[in-house]
Amino acid sequence: MDFTALFQFLQDLQNNNHKEWMDDNRKRYQNIRNSFIHWLDELDGRFAAIDPTYCSTSGKKGINRINNNLLFHPNKPVYKDHFAAGLDQLTKQGDFYIQIGINECELAGGYWKPDNKTLNSIREAIDYNGEELVKILNKHSFKATFGGMIPDKNMLKTAPKGYSSDHKHIDLLKHRTFAVIHSLTKEDILSNNFTDKIIEVYKEMLPFRRYLNKAVTV
Repeated sequence: MDFTALFQFLQDLQNNNHKEWMDDNRKRYQNIRNSFIHWLDELDGRFAAIDPTYCSTSGKKGINRINNNLLFHPNKPVYKDHFAAGLDQLTKQGDFYIQIGINECELAGGYWKPDNKTLNSIREAIDYNGEELVKILNKHSFKATFGGMIPDKNMLKTAPKGYSSDHKHIDLLKHRTFAVIHSLTKEDILSNNFTDKIIEVYKEMLPFRRYLNKAVTV
């Protein structure tokens, strides 16, 4: 994958963020998109080789649309400033997310503002065995990689319905989002060991994601 060409395309797109430019550069876009899909397919194979519970997800299935949804966000640009995909799609939200863009590059996973049914399932798992999640979050290498779960601006101020305010895991139960992010630099992506770095982050995130996926699928 030629990430230098990918970054250059995204920069040109942001300087010309309209359909006419994209139509004129459609072949260039398709070439980069196809290369990105092929790279995702290679990652898919590597993940499957190290994780026996991995849910194979082709690059074509995992890749996100580059168009913004203007129906719900009419003030956004026509096109995004990044390529992104979700692999290991055992559940719709709990995938391993990869984003490579000119403003933000990251690896992420977990559940971002899940629906009430999913959120309740996660809380039930914490109520039943929150010690396991605490152990995952407190692991030194996990903290070094992610710094903990992302701050939840919508976190409840009081205990959720059905749980006591003095529950030993009340701080976790108040969360409405359960996700982690590892930020990447452009230098990371252009380095020769970028794919190996992704594998390392995937492995570190795996216990966290498996805990949540088990909670919502049991």
